[in-house]
Amino acid sequence: MTYRAPINDILLSLNHGAGLAAAVEAGHYGDFDGDITAAVLEEAGKFASDVLAPLNRVGDEHGIKLDNGKVTTAPGWPDAYQRWTAAGWNAVSGPEAFGGQGLPLAVNAACTEIWSASNVAFGLCPLLTLSAIEALDAHGSAELKKTYLEKLVTGEWTGTMQLTEPNAGSDVGALRTRAERAPDGTYRIKGTKIFITYGEHDMTDNIVHFVLARLPDAPSGTKGISLFLVPKFLVNADGSLGERNDIHASGVEHKLGMHASPTCTMTMGDKGGAIGYLIGEENQGMRCMFTMMNQARLGVGLEGVGIADRAYQQALAYAQERRQGKAIGHKGDGMDPIIVHPDVKRMLMQMRSMTAAARTICYATAVALDVSVRAKDAKVRAEAAARGALLTPIAKAFSTDIGNEVAYLGVQIHGGMGFIEETGAAQHYRDARITSIYEGTNGIQSIDLVTRKLGANGGASVWALLDELAAVIKQVETSNDPAFGTTGAKLRDAHTALERTSKWLLERLASAPNEALAGATLYLRLFAATLGGCMLAGEALAAKANGEAEPQRYVALARFFAENIAVQAPSLEKTVTESAEAVTGADAVLAG
Repeated sequence: MTYRAPINDILLSLNHGAGLAAAVEAGHYGDFDGDITAAVLEEAGKFASDVLAPLNRVGDEHGIKLDNGKVTTAPGWPDAYQRWTAAGWNAVSGPEAFGGQGLPLAVNAACTEIWSASNVAFGLCPLLTLSAIEALDAHGSAELKKTYLEKLVTGEWTGTMQLTEPNAGSDVGALRTRAERAPDGTYRIKGTKIFITYGEHDMTDNIVHFVLARLPDAPSGTKGISLFLVPKFLVNADGSLGERNDIHASGVEHKLGMHASPTCTMTMGDKGGAIGYLIGEENQGMRCMFTMMNQARLGVGLEGVGIADRAYQQALAYAQERRQGKAIGHKGDGMDPIIVHPDVKRMLMQMRSMTAAARTICYATAVALDVSVRAKDAKVRAEAAARGALLTPIAKAFSTDIGNEVAYLGVQIHGGMGFIEETGAAQHYRDARITSIYEGTNGIQSIDLVTRKLGANGGASVWALLDELAAVIKQVETSNDPAFGTTGAKLRDAHTALERTSKWLLERLASAPNEALAGATLYLRLFAATLGGCMLAGEALAAKANGEAEPQRYVALARFFAENIAVQAPSLEKTVTESAEAVTGADAVLAG
């Protein structure tokens, strides 16, 4: 089936659940006209449906080919990319000084969901280019920006992130790629990187690699890592492409999913070393790279949302068409579509409500990141930066977990046909699996949330967010709308559980850190279930207040999430606070 962007759901989530409309009204977005958001997203939806979605299956079946260091993408890929850049989609949130449109990151986040839903393997390429743009714009020299930034912003060239090595995965500090200073102020890079997304392809004339490497006199660990810009082709003084740099794809991976996205082994130094240009300062590469990684983590979270929405749309269409069994009380001839059966309804509601919650969490992260750089008031910017930092690991981990869970349910609703490749449900399941692994595994996101973000500024960001959620819960409770059912009570219980668990973890971090870490993943889930439930309730209230078409469907969605997902929060609290020893004391079981 094809894909149709759920524009109304996206706009409600973006403007009200994530707070874009309020931030615009508060003046944090300068002269940005929020009314153009709908027009941008409508056009994005058309491009996704007409150009990208038809290539999703093509890319999965054909994959990519490596021949003599050159990667050929699937049929239609290069043409689609040229159409993409010509339409300006790569430049949506890019800086205007370098050819970008200067639109909010939040608007581009909604576009990223749409690209990911229509063709996630295609959307991966510009996602990483956006991260490269952020790093270069924030840390690059004026000369490097002049040479490379406009090409990246417009999409004429693409960017990559090169961190991982065979011996250095999550532990980036163990990397062995070497950088040597050259007399002309450049560097020579030698080493091998693995799992490099779009490290080589045929869609653009040049690829700009951002590579982590270590100088000979650098300190050990992450404190001794530098970031370098390493182009596939060197650039002449007049901007034309020069000779090929000493970097090439020496292999490609054969993967469970994302078949159309080339995942390359990149080798540097076969001919003396790839020429690289320092980004930022020597031995400060991790700080520069985190500019890329945080942007990419939000993007990967949006991939989870996109895959989930695509899987939901397909499962819904199948459930409306597939006839099997009869509804209770049906006495006529023939069978009913499976959507009449309560358990299928339950699965579909679970898919849609979890997708909606993950969507708003990601959008709220984007709005916070926007405000952190756009607001005029320094205090507002600082608070927004802290909010964005707090939400980033939740957006990445929860949304990609949801992408996997929703894709799983999509296969289940298809029954045996879901296990057959021809329906397409299996592709979503396969494609989703990597999202909870790359750009920092979800376990690492949970550790980041507990060890860094929870206690930042004495927990001020968490308590401020909890206050906002409490206000939403109160509005639900005082609305007296019977359609909400027990939403208010369930969210109140979840909120209380989150508050108590947060305090417990802060205490244990100081006295028994392993106990805190044992519950980190479950704490992130507890946080997301509470946050997502309150956000959906807030959207439902806004839909009613603003006269949205069929507002009760948003109320029903919020109620389902509160009574089926957020309701798990008190149990998660007990597991985190009472069962740490079941993890910390498991060595005897795991030893054999």
